[in-house]
Amino acid sequence: MNISHVQLENENDTVRFAKIVGQLAQAGDFIALYGDLGAGKTTFARGLIQDLLGPPTEVPSPTFTLLQTYDAPNFQIYHFDLYRLKSPDEVWELGWEEIGVGVTLCEWPENAGEYLPAKRLEIHLEQDAAGRMAVLRAIGYEGAQNPWKERLIAIKHHFI
Repeated sequence: MNISHVQLENENDTVRFAKIVGQLAQAGDFIALYGDLGAGKTTFARGLIQDLLGPPTEVPSPTFTLLQTYDAPNFQIYHFDLYRLKSPDEVWELGWEEIGVGVTLCEWPENAGEYLPAKRLEIHLEQDAAGRMAVLRAIGYEGAQNPWKERLIAIKHHFI
């Protein structure tokens, strides 16, 4: 299983979904968050980070700083927002070389161009008549080498 769909009826569902993904996240994971403005990318990132660090943790959008880092109990969290990049080469000015160390959440990953990791979990947040649909794709993993296979099943199980 390399793809899964999760229906999110409201913002609370998006936060609950993010918490589930966060509990399954492991050091080295790259989570690419796709979607239009207002699709829920920052809501997802905030929910995941606050669940791992505790609710009093302030999680500002990195739209202007481009990167926020957090010390989670088991790994660093890197939260990138690449919306304002003019060139993919600019990712190296942000500390892109750290992306394999902890868990990376990346909004507007398409702006990383060729520097987007070959192995990643893509979450596409799309508006639909019932709210939002999250489409999850494990990219770059083949067969038994897919660490997301069981995790995608677990995520889907929480939303059945």
